Amino acid sequence: MNNRLLELAGPPTLIFMWSSAFIAGVIGVGAAPPMVVLFARFAIAGILLIVLALAAGAAWPRGRMLVHTMVAGLLMQLVQFGGFYSAMGEHVTAAVVSLVQGLSPVLIAVFAGLLGERVSRRQWLGFGIGGLGVGLAVLDQSSFSLTGLLLCVVGLLGLGLGTVYQKHFTPKIDTRAGTAVHMAVAAPFAGLMALAGGDLHVSDPARFTGSLIWMVLINSMGAFLLLNTMLQRWDVTRVSRMFFIIPAVTAVMAWLVIDQPLHPLTALGLAVGLAGTVLAAARKPAPQSADMPLEPPVEPRSQVRDVVSAH
Repeated sequence: MNNRLLELAGPPTLIFMWSSAFIAGVIGVGAAPPMVVLFARFAIAGILLIVLALAAGAAWPRGRMLVHTMVAGLLMQLVQFGGFYSAMGEHVTAAVVSLVQGLSPVLIAVFAGLLGERVSRRQWLGFGIGGLGVGLAVLDQSSFSLTGLLLCVVGLLGLGLGTVYQKHFTPKIDTRAGTAVHMAVAAPFAGLMALAGGDLHVSDPARFTGSLIWMVLINSMGAFLLLNTMLQRWDVTRVSRMFFIIPAVTAVMAWLVIDQPLHPLTALGLAVGLAGTVLAAARKPAPQSADMPLEPPVEPRSQVRDVVSAH
């Protein structure tokens, strides 16, 4: 992609793609049970990603590395989206689900702290403020669902644990092959859960098909490829900042496209959640001696890729 075109169109396109995933999810679970939607998404996206990885000559994980990749995939795909899509099935709005998912970088920092990495007071404070924002947005819902909120927490834990697991056990895996394995391993489990639920009825085939096409091509494929292009050419911090505004964009899109209300308290919750996430993500600059040149900190490129390639 041309650098100039990427500079101008890349950020708004990625934000639109990412936010639209929540809208497509709400439409999908309104037409079919959540696990039916997930099975179809994982199966189709898995096949397409396998073909893409093979065509690109990607290196595939083997042996123990393959097992670790499968575990990470179950956490980041099945547990995360199983929780979030089931919450949507309980009528939790797209804005609230996206706000909860937006807390994932903070939760990942907390998990990293449990593994020995230092978590600053600023990160703890940011996590608390972000949680307050979620609470405000939830209280503004016309029909509060404790089950739906707990399912959101399950989804967030799946994403956070899966990301930390992947960073620890498969840090150098090829992203294309790894994501293909994630989808491929999650699909049969989602299918079994759909069968166990006993409800495979698709009430609105047109809406189900439309949302599925969007989720596979735009969310699982388009956003993934655009994100990787950005990560190859730009600093990881620059890319990560785009995800701060996704909950707000999702809320506006949900209001315009699927008529989910955007009340003042929801808007306040989104603003508070944004403030908490930004506070937790802010890095205190390392002290520099007077005779040393100032250089930006070098961050591992996999940090944001691991967090967001699960979407």
